Amino acid sequence: MVKNPMPNINPMQKVMIDKVVVNMSVGPGERLEKAVKVLEEIVGQKPCKRRAKKTIREFGIRRGEEMACIATLRGDKAKDFLQRALAAKGNVIKRESFDKNGNVSFGIREHLDIPGTKYDPNLGIFGMDVTVVFKKPGYRVAKRRRKRSKVGNKQRVKVEEAMEYLKSNFGVEIVEG
Repeated sequence: MVKNPMPNINPMQKVMIDKVVVNMSVGPGERLEKAVKVLEEIVGQKPCKRRAKKTIREFGIRRGEEMACIATLRGDKAKDFLQRALAAKGNVIKRESFDKNGNVSFGIREHLDIPGTKYDPNLGIFGMDVTVVFKKPGYRVAKRRRKRSKVGNKQRVKVEEAMEYLKSNFGVEIVEG
């Protein structure tokens, strides 16, 4: 009998991408409308606008005023966009970008760094924050409405597992610092 070179991996322990959230916080007015157009062009779906939670006089922000636009990507769209966003970062992520739940966040200074985007002088240049949320199968029991239950520690994504997933699937290099 031939021994299997790959150890049996429990399918419930496989890490996968739950969602990729792209956020552009630009402030109120015409600049926000331009940011919505840019984000829609980059991600391929219509973003939602977000309102300010507090009034900050120093920055001229009023509570309830639209300040940012956000797009949540899932499935193949999320993977395609993440591949392009990581290319904009040179496929390098700092270790500090990971939180204790294995999720990772990083910023892109200019949307022009993303491959396949063209500069439009009428719109301008915008930066964005990208957050990648990881999960394992079965994590839905903590989020569903009916018969919600707690999820054990074994079913939570650890930082090392998220790093390994990015290294193996996207060729990302994790650096200290």
